[in-house]
Amino acid sequence: MTLSRRFLLAAALAAPIAAVAGIYAIAPATAAKPEIFAPGGKAIRGYDPVAYFTEGKPVAGKAEFTHKWKGATWYFSSAANRDRFRSDPERWAPQYGGYCAYGVAQGYAVKIEVDQWSVVDGKLYLNYDRSVQRTWKRDIPGYIRKADGNWPGVLK
Repeated sequence: MTLSRRFLLAAALAAPIAAVAGIYAIAPATAAKPEIFAPGGKAIRGYDPVAYFTEGKPVAGKAEFTHKWKGATWYFSSAANRDRFRSDPERWAPQYGGYCAYGVAQGYAVKIEVDQWSVVDGKLYLNYDRSVQRTWKRDIPGYIRKADGNWPGVLK
């Protein structure tokens, strides 16, 4: 079974569980997804988007440093990071609303794991899991082109 098929199968199997758990996965074609992947209202599961750039790793945000943007609450590890984001959110926010970049390239909006990420040309990309990220890294420019062409249509 190809990795793309395994990815789609895993996402499809996760949908019923995701519905119960409040996690976004592949939904029926008639259900529109929110612009930002934000389980429980927390963008990037409550992790600081700026820290990926400044600290080179995922860092959990704190409840005292938040900012509302595009219908989601963004969490930050410091007031300085919150203020950076607030002044230029498009610079710091993950691409494709924080959905899995590889998934978007394949035409689907699926969840991410905060520790599967990359910064490419100054932009943050998140991935579904380690296996998907390995595939993503084999042709990042190609997958970005595909995802750019699919986004935001995958939300419909």
